[in-house]
Amino acid sequence: MEKIKPSGSHERLREILAVLRKYRATRGMTPEKLRMILEDLGPTFVKFGQIMSMRTDMLPRSYCEELSRLRMDVRPMEYEEAAGEVERALGRPIHEMFRKFERKPIGSASIAQVHYAELKNGERVVVKVRRPGIREVMERDTALLHRVSGLLPIVGGTGDAVDFDQVIDEIWAAALAEMDFSNEAAQAEEFARLNADIACVSCPRILREYSTESVLTMEYVEGIPIDEKNRLEAEGYDLTEIGEKLAENYVKQIVDDGFFHADPHPGNLRIRDGKIVWLDMGLMGHLTKRDRELFRSAISAAVRGDVNELCNLLLVFCEPKRTLDRSRLFTDIDALMNRYESLDIGSMNLLEIRDDVVAAAERNGLAFPKGFSVLGRGLVTIEGVLSSLDPEINMMQVMVNHLSNRVLDYMDPRKELRKALAALYQSGRRMPHIPSQLSELLKMGIRGQVKTNVELQVSPRGEHVISHTAGLIVAGLAECGLLIASAVLCTVPAAPQCLPGVTVPGAVGFCMAALLGGYLAWDVLRRKK
Repeated sequence: MEKIKPSGSHERLREILAVLRKYRATRGMTPEKLRMILEDLGPTFVKFGQIMSMRTDMLPRSYCEELSRLRMDVRPMEYEEAAGEVERALGRPIHEMFRKFERKPIGSASIAQVHYAELKNGERVVVKVRRPGIREVMERDTALLHRVSGLLPIVGGTGDAVDFDQVIDEIWAAALAEMDFSNEAAQAEEFARLNADIACVSCPRILREYSTESVLTMEYVEGIPIDEKNRLEAEGYDLTEIGEKLAENYVKQIVDDGFFHADPHPGNLRIRDGKIVWLDMGLMGHLTKRDRELFRSAISAAVRGDVNELCNLLLVFCEPKRTLDRSRLFTDIDALMNRYESLDIGSMNLLEIRDDVVAAAERNGLAFPKGFSVLGRGLVTIEGVLSSLDPEINMMQVMVNHLSNRVLDYMDPRKELRKALAALYQSGRRMPHIPSQLSELLKMGIRGQVKTNVELQVSPRGEHVISHTAGLIVAGLAECGLLIASAVLCTVPAAPQCLPGVTVPGAVGFCMAALLGGYLAWDVLRRKK
């Protein structure tokens, strides 16, 4: 990819349209074609594609998998440009802040690049520098994307049609958060606080004195990449132990903290001094206390095989997109539970479970909230890392064990006591009325006044059949009415006659009755076939 070059909106729009014409975007879209289009359009669009790859709730899985292959190969800024941005942001010359500042970056991406440096006190750090003008470039490209979104007919696979304008808005919001390095700094500090008591986990320390919204300075983490297994084993590390600790920590991030790393791929994990070091806190997932409680309850209900509880949790957690057929939802979840009933928890695959649950929800018109896709993507990614370290480690088993060991910690004694007292109070209030209510019920039964209300859930097909049958009944009644009316009109003496004993109004009525009767007969015979 080339270096980011500013250009006018009209010129950039012509470039976008030229790329779309090159790949014949108006004739349909495929995952491979979309990836190649984004690569040709430059680093801004590649960043969009990388964020889109995590939105399985918006794009089909095949598109997300293809877009996850997007890689950055952006020409770095010149040293003078990067140093100038650091000096502008921090308000001091480079030589006054750093004893050493490497001219060649150790990494370069669409939004920023990273330089190795040393402070005046000798501390080794990395400095992440945002590209000057990148916000304006991405804002312009986002506006242009909205203008050409109608030319991107992304094919189905998620049930309802994809609203590409909504996808673009989601991407822009994520990109804005990632471009603000003060947000990443705050998230790194929050992660460090939540994991301060975990001896085997850490993350780079942020140096606030040398950080702004466009420059982020943090401690340099050398370590060993978690996917370099030979180096880890040569240093005496136990891969199984690393995997178990990594899995346990990730489960803690989700179910205990509600603040988890949203992109836990091997490039963001290092092993240093016996600790797992999490890197790149620019993209983090958030779960509210309510969401965490629902998630824990769902795992517990799945382990118990409680289909009714799972259905209720889905209805609370998801947003309905159409009228719900509860019986169909129960049947789908029951079939899903039967499918996994014969499997051990340790042999369950999170990717398959996620896809099956999403498919069941989609069939029933239920949409998961936005944060679910980030959580699902994170779990699937971490499961891949664990499988590489030790195939015997199963994320689902680790999660169930964690919840079982901490079940008492999740209980709020005051809340549970209030619920119990409220239930006891309600029961006490109702108890004196029970004898009289039973007596009244028996009297109504003796008098034959007991009524039963039955609520029927009718499927869309059933509604169509009932509606059609009702139409046939109405048409049949109309047919009878026409015949009777026509016979009566034939007895009117003053009316003109077309045949002996048949008046003109009566003949017209008989013709209309014949046509309607013929249509009814044809419709009945057609449906029998």
